[in-house]
Amino acid sequence: MPKVMRACVSPAKNKLSQSRKIWLVIGGALSALVASQAHAETILLTNDDGLSSNVLALYRELKEQGHDVIVSVPCTGQSGMGAAIYFLRPLEPLGQPCLNAAGKAGDPGAGPMTRADLPPDFFYVNGTPVMALLYGLDVAAKARWGHPPDLVLSGPNEGRNAGYIVISSGTVSNAQYAAMRGIPAIALSAGENTRDNPGLANPRSAVVARLSAQLVARLIGQRGTGPILPQGTALNVNFPDEPADAPWKPARIGNYNRYVISFSSDLAGRDAGNARPGIAIGISTALPNPEQGHDEAVVSEHAIAVSIMQIAYDAGDERQVWLESALTRGEAGDDDSAR
Repeated sequence: MPKVMRACVSPAKNKLSQSRKIWLVIGGALSALVASQAHAETILLTNDDGLSSNVLALYRELKEQGHDVIVSVPCTGQSGMGAAIYFLRPLEPLGQPCLNAAGKAGDPGAGPMTRADLPPDFFYVNGTPVMALLYGLDVAAKARWGHPPDLVLSGPNEGRNAGYIVISSGTVSNAQYAAMRGIPAIALSAGENTRDNPGLANPRSAVVARLSAQLVARLIGQRGTGPILPQGTALNVNFPDEPADAPWKPARIGNYNRYVISFSSDLAGRDAGNARPGIAIGISTALPNPEQGHDEAVVSEHAIAVSIMQIAYDAGDERQVWLESALTRGEAGDDDSAR
């Protein structure tokens, strides 16, 4: 296996074989594939941005491929909310309209979008990204199909989710939650230049949608009788700002970060008596070192970076061996001191 592939997978043997399957599928440029009726899937499309140009373009592309698609997104933009959930808190009727008129003031806290030019496949939730995902899984999908979807796609996000920032990403958290339920899931993130709130028709959205649908078609076409993705994994896909002619490249989440997040004592630059503290986000001036060349934050600057993710925070077999050894040594030391 080429060196780039070795760098992108877990050293544990059981995970290595799973990762080989993924990299064989996504390695190299994907040719345009159209799903046949036999390969039509039930797909839940969600995000953390709300009704957006990106989500609308991907919905249309997937429908053209013959898939049965429903959309469930937050009422308003929820970037940075990660896996937050409002537990046991009833959702009141909307006090103000949703983003891009997905719902109007007075509409229920969750339900079908009431924007007149949308098909009945679109739903909103006045809550976090994961709450929108769960509405799609537990309410909309159950009513539509009577079972979970074959695939969950989260995004495409308006901005890349690469590096450590993924832990605060609603886009990635949606994919993680779906994978925890045993549903194949892919997080998709594009450049910030795909935003178009007034018109919902950014031309780059259509390009990202076409490429995303090609990846879906390829994964479906190669799976045979097995699942779309290996059990216990999900994918994180990041598109460059200009994705049209970008190559597909395997990547890893890695530890190189484009964004610097910090708490500021004054975001507004006011005098001490009128300071407004809060979270600041900026672009890192640090350059990647040679070992970070396959990190998705680096790869996605010039290519479509595809990283394989495990579910949640499990550290893998080798780390577990270290932990067991460390705890055993600690117990031995305690026994010696007791004697």
